[in-house]
Amino acid sequence: MILTVTLNPAWDVTYRVPRLTPHGSHRVASVLQRPGGKGLNVARVLHALGEETLVTGLAGGATGALVAGALEVPHAFAAVAGETRRTVTVVDTDATIFNEPGPDVRPDEWAAFQESFAALAAGASVAVLSGSLPPGVPEDAYAVLTRLAREAGARVLVDAGGPALRAAAGARPDLLKPNEAEMAAAGLDASAAGESGALVVSRGAGGMVAVTPDGCFEAVPHEVVAGNPTGAGDAAAAALAVALRDRTPWPGALGEAAALAAAAVAAPAAGEFDPDVLRRHRRATKVRETSCPW
Repeated sequence: MILTVTLNPAWDVTYRVPRLTPHGSHRVASVLQRPGGKGLNVARVLHALGEETLVTGLAGGATGALVAGALEVPHAFAAVAGETRRTVTVVDTDATIFNEPGPDVRPDEWAAFQESFAALAAGASVAVLSGSLPPGVPEDAYAVLTRLAREAGARVLVDAGGPALRAAAGARPDLLKPNEAEMAAAGLDASAAGESGALVVSRGAGGMVAVTPDGCFEAVPHEVVAGNPTGAGDAAAAALAVALRDRTPWPGALGEAAALAAAAVAAPAAGEFDPDVLRRHRRATKVRETSCPW
């Protein structure tokens, strides 16, 4: 089982418009409302691939109940007193995202979650820790959860940014998966991979780079896919979680992650992917060994 953690889930509202004009009035072509959050999106992709997965995290208030009630994959949220956040995404040829901060989490709620997470991690082969932290959760949250998961026998993938990413790197998860902006903001370089872990950096339309114990690899997509890039990194994380579980050699793991990310861009919402685009990119995505770029 692959366990995904979303400490700051959301009720996502996605508006599609022909063209987003700042300070203008827009007619919305379509509206999609659904549970959101990076770990939820990872779990959706895993579920669609036929993988066994379980979502955990923090949820509270009426919005938290809405998220839990509408989530179509197995889940075990820990309750908090605060109100789960909402996000709004406006999509034209790209995506503009508005994120609320999330609930204020009390110390006792965070302590209770650590206990429930450790119990769930004991039944997992891989734990995926991803997304932002709500107020009240300490910056070293992913470092703490990394240690708990590894003590339980699970491998760990962390997809985060800022201080949370920097702190997680010190706990030496099996894989760090930031994008370029997150890596720069956290002040990390290739040494963040640690002695036994790996680092995969998403570069948007430029593909992905992996720094691993077996060398450095680059995956370059054969075409740029137009659409909604919001869930591309989450789809890549799903592919990499499967690769961690199966101990897939890095060229194959990185190629699958890049192909699934491209297929996610072509889908209407985060947590989904276009099967035809996935098949095409599996065949055409090139992975090559390269010099380490940092």
